[in-house]
Amino acid sequence: MRLHPRPGTESGIRRLARQYPAALLGLLLCSTGGALAALALPAALGHTVDRLVAGGPVPWSGLLLCAALTLAETGFDAAAAVTGTSTTARLTASLRTRTAARVLAAEPRRALALPTGDLTARLTARTADAASAPVTAAGAVSGVLLPLGALVGLLLIDAWTAAALLLGAPLLVALLRAFTRRTADAGADYQRAQSLIAHRLTEALDGADTIRAARTGAHEHRRVLEPLTALAEHGRRTWAVYGRAVGTSGLLLPLLMLLVLAVAGLRLHAGAIGVGDLVAASRYASLAVGIGALTGALGALARSRAAARSLEPLLTLAPLPHRGLGPVPDAPGHLELRDVGVEQDGDPLLTGVHLTVPGGTSLAVVGRSGSGKSVLAAVAGRLLDPDTGSVLLDGVPLDGMEPARLRREVAYAFARPALPGATVEDTIAYGPWTAPPEAVRDAARAARADGFLALLPYGYATPLADAPLSGGERQRLGLARAFAHPGRLMILDDALSSLDTVTEHHVRRALDERAGHCTRVIVAHRLSSAARADRVAWLEDGRIRATGRHDELWSDPDYRAVFRTDVPTEGSVPIDGSVPAGGSVPAGGSVPAEGSVPTEGSVPTDGSVPAEGSVPASRTPVTPAAGAEAR
Repeated sequence: MRLHPRPGTESGIRRLARQYPAALLGLLLCSTGGALAALALPAALGHTVDRLVAGGPVPWSGLLLCAALTLAETGFDAAAAVTGTSTTARLTASLRTRTAARVLAAEPRRALALPTGDLTARLTARTADAASAPVTAAGAVSGVLLPLGALVGLLLIDAWTAAALLLGAPLLVALLRAFTRRTADAGADYQRAQSLIAHRLTEALDGADTIRAARTGAHEHRRVLEPLTALAEHGRRTWAVYGRAVGTSGLLLPLLMLLVLAVAGLRLHAGAIGVGDLVAASRYASLAVGIGALTGALGALARSRAAARSLEPLLTLAPLPHRGLGPVPDAPGHLELRDVGVEQDGDPLLTGVHLTVPGGTSLAVVGRSGSGKSVLAAVAGRLLDPDTGSVLLDGVPLDGMEPARLRREVAYAFARPALPGATVEDTIAYGPWTAPPEAVRDAARAARADGFLALLPYGYATPLADAPLSGGERQRLGLARAFAHPGRLMILDDALSSLDTVTEHHVRRALDERAGHCTRVIVAHRLSSAARADRVAWLEDGRIRATGRHDELWSDPDYRAVFRTDVPTEGSVPIDGSVPAGGSVPAGGSVPAEGSVPTEGSVPTDGSVPAEGSVPASRTPVTPAAGAEAR
């Protein structure tokens, strides 16, 4: 999916420029003041030289005027530099905040249509380049004012001298135009190569464990750095464009300066101008042909324009539509999916999903890898909008509910949770509202995270950077964050996959305690999670194949195969908790009472942990689905 700006949308850079009008006006005034002082100085200097040549008393007033104009030019330039730097920093921060807010407020499939690395590059380097455009444009006034003012000054001194300068004006304009166009093209190509490197680096970091296990580090190193060749080529191209412009101007400008001075010298010999006029004409000619500052400003504007074009699709992302509806007060969290369908690049991910989850109950979503479980979890809490159908929470369509109010009602936990926050406590408290310390500690106990947190150097105040966390510990922090922000709907997208069997048992008990006042949707790979849920939704190829209680579905061998990771040999005990060939289930498919000891050779289907000390010493217990996932 590609991102396109909406037609007729105002440029984000123009909106950005209006955020700090006073600072930009001050910068414009400083740049203009410095340019006017620089233009007035040659005239004052020429007049003073004429008075000195004419003899008489020393023209102290003229000398003081020249000194004052020099100081004014220096002061205005310094003020412009300070104002421009500080304003650029504030504009960059504002643009990054606005762009990130647009991305976060948009429908995720549109916001994440760009690769992660490319999106990161746009939110960092591109925003800095684009935000400098208003400051560069305001500062470029002096670059334009100086040559134009110098030409006017030459016209006032002598028309023939000004005509000599005008002979080279078309060449100067052509030089600047070609430089700007080529710099913009090279800059855009350079930025694209940067984005590709960032994307590949992000992919490699996300898959670091896989790369390490497969011993493909050298291959990934080459793959990530392969675009450096193109990046270097675009960089050389940029400098080549700049070098040609400097080289051409280095040849053209001295010749033009020499022509202006030669004509001015002839006019002095003819008595048309005086010595002071010659001095002033030489200064004006120097200002007129000194296009270095203007060249630099045009190059910066070209880079800013290319960066702004790359940001425009993000700045014009439409926020999630809604009708300002709110949740029904004190409702139990009744979830309903009506004929939900989701497609990506023309491929169906979900098709015709009809599903009802009564308020306060739990639903396990099971299925083989790629069956659409995570897509259904995303649709259920409006992390993703369906292409067809609708999703309702207590009778209110999710696409009609105001997003901020919806977020307070839906808690999510993921297999690989992001952990924002400076400390562990900040991470758990992070959410639609900042959870108080008491809620943070209660949530950590519910997620069985309090044990390892007590071992950290500063407990809950330990900085995340100083807390080396395993995959299971990260999942427990994500679960604790969900527990700390209770709503009427909790969605766990494979959020128990890295937990050991004992920890999972305790977390499921904490989830069960929320029965009646919180609806739980659990994307499950383990048999134990499905066995404990009130109902199971069995997905296959993006469709609901069946729903019902786990013990009801267990009679279907295809359902049992969802949890099977190995084909057991005759007489062996399956490690996934499935029953031996023949399909028999202990006690008619019922789940053994929690804490009871399974009969010899049997395995509890809910993954419950036998009571401590209840396992006979003569027999090694077998734990079902301990970390096993459907492949």
